Amino acid sequence: MADRMLELAAQQPGFLGVESARDGVGITVSYWRHLESIKAWKANAEHLVAQQTGRADWYRQYKTRIARVERDYGFDNAAA
Repeated sequence: MADRMLELAAQQPGFLGVESARDGVGITVSYWRHLESIKAWKANAEHLVAQQTGRADWYRQYKTRIARVERDYGFDNAAA
């Protein structure tokens, strides 16, 4: 389901990308150009089914945060 949701999200206007991590606890962060894009994704029919399935079958709890990224930078020493 996660793969399908990523495929579907990537087709949505305003989708910028996604980052995920799983190690006992999972986190997925999706990035969108506008708040309107987020609202449209939340209302997508196939995504609604996935949300309902997640609440019924996969998750005991989840949290959604909507935030603006003001700056993004990092360091990668892998090339050294």
